[in-house]
Amino acid sequence: MKADVDYMDSKHLSDLKLWEDEITSTISNIKQKIIDVKEVYDSNDICRVCEYISENVIFKTFSPKRTASLPKFIFHQIDREEICQQFGFLLELNVRVDTYINNPISSNVVSSPLMDIPRILSDIATDFEHTNKLCHVTYVSNREIWIGGLDGFIRLYILRGARFRSIKTKSGNVPFGIAFIRVNDLVYADYHDRSLNIVKLTGNTCINALIRLQGWKPRGVCSTSSDDLLVYMINDTNTQSKVVRYSCSTEKQTIQYDDRGKPLYSSSGSSDSSTFLCQNNNFDICVADNNANVVVVVDQNGDFRFRYTPWGSFYPIGIVTDRQSRILISDNKNNLIHILDQDGQFLRYIDNCYLQCPWGLSIDSYDKLFVAEKATGIVKRIQYSM
Repeated sequence: MKADVDYMDSKHLSDLKLWEDEITSTISNIKQKIIDVKEVYDSNDICRVCEYISENVIFKTFSPKRTASLPKFIFHQIDREEICQQFGFLLELNVRVDTYINNPISSNVVSSPLMDIPRILSDIATDFEHTNKLCHVTYVSNREIWIGGLDGFIRLYILRGARFRSIKTKSGNVPFGIAFIRVNDLVYADYHDRSLNIVKLTGNTCINALIRLQGWKPRGVCSTSSDDLLVYMINDTNTQSKVVRYSCSTEKQTIQYDDRGKPLYSSSGSSDSSTFLCQNNNFDICVADNNANVVVVVDQNGDFRFRYTPWGSFYPIGIVTDRQSRILISDNKNNLIHILDQDGQFLRYIDNCYLQCPWGLSIDSYDKLFVAEKATGIVKRIQYSM
């Protein structure tokens, strides 16, 4: 703005100087003519008086009138939300209470064995019934779950099936993953907007961009026990993919290649499908790479541990881990759940709960499994361990 003012000053001062010079020259000519007329008048020479021709007509013709208008500042309405986003935002203080056991059970002892016959505890009806749009489910508490689908909304349901709250994504785009950090802060991935957004649920709902990516698009997000975010992303040309760990908006770790320099994850796939990932209790990072039909597991340092590719057709979508560090994977095409131990050894299927297109998974603090059925729009709550 200062440069604009300086330019206007320079331009108008130059114009005004030309105008002043023109007026000064005219005044000088008029003064000279007055002297000349006075000289003729004082000469008493009748011939000179008769020969004199008045030049009043010339001096009556003025130069074009110039009206200078001063610069005027036009102000815009201040968008306080936009200014706050430029400065950043403050996450509220949250206190998390962790319960510690003095004599932890040995990792070799399974304290919660698998049931012979898993059973459905309840069906939670949602707004996505029979729409083929339900994708995500995230357990929050003994009463609440959050779900997301292909309509650009994230919804809170209480477990008896009533919708309690509905939040539209800031851009209106479909959320590509839902996670919680700091107990009360919801984070979702916006693939088309290249952003990770945080929703402050206390007080008035406020959505802020937490991370904006350049050259990459997020396809999945999960939170860790330390409130870090793990983000699965793919580049704009669909030639590279990686998992990046963030602490708030600060990048802490990138996981992309194995020890031989080969990509850990596939790098193409449908732009309307999320890639689900999670962190296990042993800090392994598990990714359901649905484009390559494989589950990839690395340790907390990003070093490759194993791949799970069962015999026959396999289309992994949702992935979650339980208290025993078992890995549960939804198989969309076979309508079942695979259960593995933390080292990738197959334990059993959940194939008796009449699942229809199982998609996103979540698990509560008692190892009760929540399955988002894309085909029916129902969330099934399943007990599979004792």
